[in-house]
Amino acid sequence: MSAEEGAWIVVASAEHVSTGQALGIVQACHGKVAPLRRMAAGDRVICYSPTTTFHGRDRLQAFTAIGTLREGAPYQVEMGPGFWPFRRDVDWWPSAHAPIRPILDRLSFTRGRTGWGWKFRFGAFAIESGDADVIAAAMGAHPPTG
Repeated sequence: MSAEEGAWIVVASAEHVSTGQALGIVQACHGKVAPLRRMAAGDRVICYSPTTTFHGRDRLQAFTAIGTLREGAPYQVEMGPGFWPFRRDVDWWPSAHAPIRPILDRLSFTRGRTGWGWKFRFGAFAIESGDADVIAAAMGAHPPTG
């Protein structure tokens, strides 16, 4: 499977990821529509949280959620005066947080890179299916059955 076929990283604080899980949604890049348009129904989406809180100085550096995108286009909602972010619906899988450091050498986009964090600055990016499998295993995650 190529990087464009079905697996994505979305970067957000663990606090924001938790809210998205409760709502059954994902937002990317502070509500931008472009990253969500590149994703397709059935794609895996994995959230990476550099911190626990938005603008926090704490370091979490962990994968915090994984799920499957549902059918449907990105849609916009009002979250506050003048803030209308786009989102997609997600079926979140049961999983646990998984620190990235123990698997850095197993991921093609971080292996052998001392500055491995640069890629996460994009906010959302496609990854290879094998990388998504490694992350899912580290999280103890499996898609729900039924």
